[in-house]
Amino acid sequence: MNSPPPYRRYAFAVAAAALLLGGLAPSAHAASAHAAPAEAKAPAEAKAADIVQQRLDALVTGDHVPGALAAVRGRDGRTRDYTAGVGDLATGAKVPADGQVRVGSNTKTFVAVVVLQLVAEGKVDLDASLDTYLPGLIHGDGIDGRRITVRQVLQHTSGLANYTEFLEFSRADQYLEPRELLDIALAHRPDFAPGAGWKYSNTGYLVAGLIVQKVTGRPVGEEITKRVIDRVGLRHTYFPAPGELTIRERHPHGYVVEEPGTPPLDITEMDSSWAWAAGAMISTNTDLNRFFSALIGGQLLPPAQLAQMRTTVPAEYMGPGARYGLGLASRPLPCGGLSWGHGGSLPGYVTRGGVTEDGRAANVAVTEAPSPEVQQRVADAVDAALCR
Repeated sequence: MNSPPPYRRYAFAVAAAALLLGGLAPSAHAASAHAAPAEAKAPAEAKAADIVQQRLDALVTGDHVPGALAAVRGRDGRTRDYTAGVGDLATGAKVPADGQVRVGSNTKTFVAVVVLQLVAEGKVDLDASLDTYLPGLIHGDGIDGRRITVRQVLQHTSGLANYTEFLEFSRADQYLEPRELLDIALAHRPDFAPGAGWKYSNTGYLVAGLIVQKVTGRPVGEEITKRVIDRVGLRHTYFPAPGELTIRERHPHGYVVEEPGTPPLDITEMDSSWAWAAGAMISTNTDLNRFFSALIGGQLLPPAQLAQMRTTVPAEYMGPGARYGLGLASRPLPCGGLSWGHGGSLPGYVTRGGVTEDGRAANVAVTEAPSPEVQQRVADAVDAALCR
């Protein structure tokens, strides 16, 4: 296969460096919110809506992301959608309200839910070794699958090297089997002994996906659909089929900027097989709010497994004060309390979100994978929406 064009090489360089993260053109013109007009609301409600819109507008005009969109659900159960910027730089089309986006590492939470459902069914033991389910597969220099547990791969305490840090650009723009991706990680020594530290590693979710497939005998995407998507009615969420490049429904285009000052390059169509169970899924802001709310509300897991999922360790990589459970992160809110969610970063798209115990939910997406500082401002926009 020929070398991928420059924008592909750039995109997968982004992927290798910070991709699937969950915590952390001329400028497009800001578009109006798709919320109810301010004059139809009480003054306090209108001001709250303005805060969300202002944050999206600032991401477009100040940080130069092509488009931004958000869905915010208040304690009253009402959801309001917001947009800013443009959805297609070539045509100037608007950002579709609640359009589909690539949600990256939010996929990990879906996979973790399926694993924990299998735990509840007695088919998987969180503290069993990987060799119990994948005998002889997890091995290499300093790597022994008999010493790594299922819990450790879900919580990023396995020590397994992060395969996206070593993914070759010439291979990342084609269909890759999960076992090929795993082999990339297993060719490198672990970062630490199992249980001796915490480091975000996409490799753990390759392993988790393979465990799901081995135990159920079905593709991980089918298990996610049956056990999660269909169960809570996520109408616009799916795990892409092998070789599926496009986004199925209304969506803003995703972009990368190869060099500062150069025009954004459209990277909407992508073979996301290289992300697989670590980050391949597509969804909407509203569906992500519904998913995380259903999860925290106990609709997807029995109490014992939900408690395990919410047992956390420090994970500052996900943001100041963040902690990580089993495919689920918590972050302190500036107005007090915690938000629960994950987030994701993929070439062309960044999503951040959170839900609270009292029913608030917010998710924000932007159509570029910008600097960590800009990604933090996306997370700050979520906090502003939850604290409004």
